[in-house]
Amino acid sequence: MKQVQEGTLLWKPTKERIDQANIITYMNWLNENKGFSMPDYTSLWEWSVQHIEEFWETIWEYFHIQSSTPYHHVLSSHDMPGAKWFEGASINYAKHIFRNYKKDKTAIIHTSEVRPNRDEVTWEKLYEDTAALQQTLINLGVKQGDRVVGYIPNIYESIVSLLATVSLGAVWSSASPDFGKQSVIDRFKQIEPKVMITVDGYRYGGKEYNRMDVVKEVQAELPTLKATIAIPYLHTTEPFSNLLSVTLWNDATHYTGQELIYHDVEFNDPLWILFSSGTTGKPKPIVHSQGGILIEHLKALTFHTDLHEEDRFFWFTTTGWMMWNYLVSGLLTGSTIILYDGNPTYPDKRMLWKLAEETKMTIFGTSASYITACMKEGFSPLEEFDLSHLKTISSTGSPLPPEGFKWCYDHVKEDLSIASISGGTDVCTAFILGVPILPVYAGELQCLGLGAKIESFDDDGNPKINEVGELVLTEPFPAMPIYFWNDEDGSRMHHSYFDMYPGIWRHGDYIKITERGTCIIYGRSDATINRGGIRIGTSEIYRAVDQIKEIKDSLIVDIPLENGDSLVPLFVIMADHQQLTEEIIDAIKYQIRTQCSPRHVPTEVIPVQDIPKTLNGKKLEIPVKKILMGQPLEKVANKGSLSNPESLVYFVRFAKERL
Repeated sequence: MKQVQEGTLLWKPTKERIDQANIITYMNWLNENKGFSMPDYTSLWEWSVQHIEEFWETIWEYFHIQSSTPYHHVLSSHDMPGAKWFEGASINYAKHIFRNYKKDKTAIIHTSEVRPNRDEVTWEKLYEDTAALQQTLINLGVKQGDRVVGYIPNIYESIVSLLATVSLGAVWSSASPDFGKQSVIDRFKQIEPKVMITVDGYRYGGKEYNRMDVVKEVQAELPTLKATIAIPYLHTTEPFSNLLSVTLWNDATHYTGQELIYHDVEFNDPLWILFSSGTTGKPKPIVHSQGGILIEHLKALTFHTDLHEEDRFFWFTTTGWMMWNYLVSGLLTGSTIILYDGNPTYPDKRMLWKLAEETKMTIFGTSASYITACMKEGFSPLEEFDLSHLKTISSTGSPLPPEGFKWCYDHVKEDLSIASISGGTDVCTAFILGVPILPVYAGELQCLGLGAKIESFDDDGNPKINEVGELVLTEPFPAMPIYFWNDEDGSRMHHSYFDMYPGIWRHGDYIKITERGTCIIYGRSDATINRGGIRIGTSEIYRAVDQIKEIKDSLIVDIPLENGDSLVPLFVIMADHQQLTEEIIDAIKYQIRTQCSPRHVPTEVIPVQDIPKTLNGKKLEIPVKKILMGQPLEKVANKGSLSNPESLVYFVRFAKERL
């Protein structure tokens, strides 16, 4: 495809599109009720971050947040970490979802490789099943603060499980079944769940994966587990006969005529626990609050994603990625959400576009890598499918290249808002987003999110415009974690975000903010391996590779490419002077595929003599990544801090000769 210059204007919204946008309704409301006249988005954003307490109070009022007790103040302080929002308020996330209840309206459309026939679930059915499962959880002794975990695909039952859990003030967490045994144990064992909800397996790319052995081993590693609720997804109930304390899904949801009970909790009490990728150790259990997520997701999905009640909102995701939680929150707006479980390119890359046509999808959420893969395939969804309902394509996971933007306009639809967005698991939202009242420029994210004071800092903490720097938040934000689980003194959370710039959140992405307020993201500034929008930490890769006896040590890095894909070389030191054979490579890939994820199998396995490490034994992943991206050695590594500085010479040569 012909190269498209970054920053090329590709689309401008019509007056009709602007007038219909939710954010215009809000701006008019501000003018009528608060006397604030905002002439454009830039003015609105600047006000929202210069007067954050006033802004978030208007969000509370505009969305009619229901609290059984009044809040004392909007924000306890501007200190980070430690700032608390709306202290005194008592709310429930699930209550705000079900206030959109309309008996016969479709709430969820779901399909999968296992269940190819699309099923449309009404709000009445969703309410009944949630109330029934809630009763089962009550019978199992689940109460406020208890953890319920799901080892479960992106299917209808996963939504019911989350809503039933949080309606009680209990805390939800989930992992996708394509996570290997150790990855699941490393997550769930930290948070000591009382109940686990699971399936017997899943189907991906036409192949079935039985997970019963994994489920049994996970059960054995969770001494706090009192019960397991089992969903016969691949097969009948027979595979569950050897599990401990099992309740089958149909039995867990057989109650009829139940009223859903909402247990209000403090605004800053936990809603769910998401896990980091585990780059430097076990995955970090990131705890988000009921109120913070509620108010942020209402804002982001209503004003930026522009969800209306009649919209049909889809994102390709798994339950192991924060975009699943974000998709669930589409129900807060009263819109219909669309779930798909399976391989997005099976039987070919047309599958999701066919789904868009069949469901009359209006918001198509995916990864940048999927769009670029479709682009390389050389087909035009526009020519094969009726996409007349589609109004927005949104992508995340990695930066969408300018050519990806242009392909959408040339081969999907001319009148389309393209919203490349960025945020992360840490905040369970996107804070650099789209908005339908602004133009779209190739390769650029449209705007900084309302209420998110994002800046680009150099190494000395100076804000920069039109220069690449560290993405930081210089004011508190409601969706920031309230804490990490079992991080009693807060040291782990402080180290994760506040070490580099004291009192300021460092997110871990490289960003450039342009003069017109658009943004360009240049990927993570840490060592996370990001494939297809799914992130996993290097430590999880190493744990899998370490099981190969012929491998002495290893190092893996993720090198972003201009086309939106990435190169992921795994460098290995062979044990006892052995040769790297195809059989060993296959064994490495098998371990990573089964223990971690099929998505994170390296693109190449390369033998090396040595791996650079610090004096205290830490692998130099970031310096190696920077060298392979073309940065000079003297700027990326302090040789005096290395135990084996000569090892870097190989990577410099590799970059010149191979990249």
